[in-house]
Amino acid sequence: MHRPDLADAVLAGDRRALARAITLVESGRADHRAEAVKLLERLAKSGRQALRIGLSGTPGVGKSTFIEAFGLMLTGQGLRVAVLAVDPSSARSGGSILGDKTRMERLSRDPLAFIRPSPSQAQLGGVARRTREAVALCEAAGFDVVLIETVGVGQSETLVAEMTDLFVLLLAPAGGDELQGVKRGIMEIADLILVNKADGDLKPAALRTLSDYAGALRLLRRRAQDPESFPKALPVSAQDGTGLAAAWAEMQTLARWRRENGHLAARRAEQARHWFEAEVRTGLLARLTTDPEAREALARLGDAVAEGRATPAAAAAEMLARLG
Repeated sequence: MHRPDLADAVLAGDRRALARAITLVESGRADHRAEAVKLLERLAKSGRQALRIGLSGTPGVGKSTFIEAFGLMLTGQGLRVAVLAVDPSSARSGGSILGDKTRMERLSRDPLAFIRPSPSQAQLGGVARRTREAVALCEAAGFDVVLIETVGVGQSETLVAEMTDLFVLLLAPAGGDELQGVKRGIMEIADLILVNKADGDLKPAALRTLSDYAGALRLLRRRAQDPESFPKALPVSAQDGTGLAAAWAEMQTLARWRRENGHLAARRAEQARHWFEAEVRTGLLARLTTDPEAREALARLGDAVAEGRATPAAAAAEMLARLG
C-alpha cells in the first residue's frame, strides 16, 4: 500500500491500515522514519481528537480485566476505543500487555475496539515516542477514546501523564502498609483513583482502602486546573461491572470542565512543546551514534576525561560546540 493510500485508509478508519501505520512509526529504519514523519504530518491536518486516558495500576490489580470491562462498556455506547501500552520492561521480558491481548479476548474481537501491544525492542524514551505517535494515529482513525496503559514502573507513569488528558490509578483492596507503598508522585498526578475488586468478600476491604486513599488525597494540594472535588477515589468492580459507569461519568465531568475552562487545550499545547523538545534531544543523541565524526570525538573526549586530561564540564562543552 502506497503511503498516500495508507493515510486515506487510516482516515477511513481501516483497522488493518492503522496497524500498518503504527508498525511504520515503530520502525527504527531511517527511511521508514522519514515516511512516518510525513504520514503523521498529513494525518494531523484532520484535526481529529480523542479523549486520552492514562491508566496505571499495581501488580495483581486486574488491569486487563478492568480494561476489557471498561472498554466493552464504552463500545456498548457506540464509542470507538483504542488500547495502547507503554511498557519499558518489554525490552527485557516481552511485557505483560502481550499476554493481556489474549486475555482481553472479547474486547479484541469487538469491531469498535483496537488493541495494540507496545514495541518489544526499545528503551523507555523510544517506547514513549512510538506510543505517543500511535495515539495520534488512533485519533486520525476516528477513535473516540484512547486508553494508554503503563505496565512498567516509575518513570513510565510520568511519561503517560505527559501524553494524556486524564490519568487514572487502579488499585486493589489492601491494608495501610500498601497505602504507604504507593509513591506520592503517582498520587499527585492521578486525576482519579479507582479501587478495583469492590465485590464479594473483598468489598469491605475495598471500601476501607477507598476511605484511606480518599483521606490521602485530601492531604494533597488541590490543583488549580481542577474543580473542587478532584482528584477523587471511587470503588469499581471489573468482575461484575459495578462502578464503571460512575467512573466514566467522573472522567467525562473532569474532561468537560478542563475543556470549557481552557485547561485541556493548554495541557495539550504544553505536552506538544514537551515532546518537541524530547524529539530534539533524541535527535541530538542519535547523532552521537550515527555520525562517524561525532562518534570519534565522543570517544576521544571520553578518554580524555577518564585519564584526567580534561574535566567532564569542559569536555562536554567542546562536544556540544561540535554538535552545534
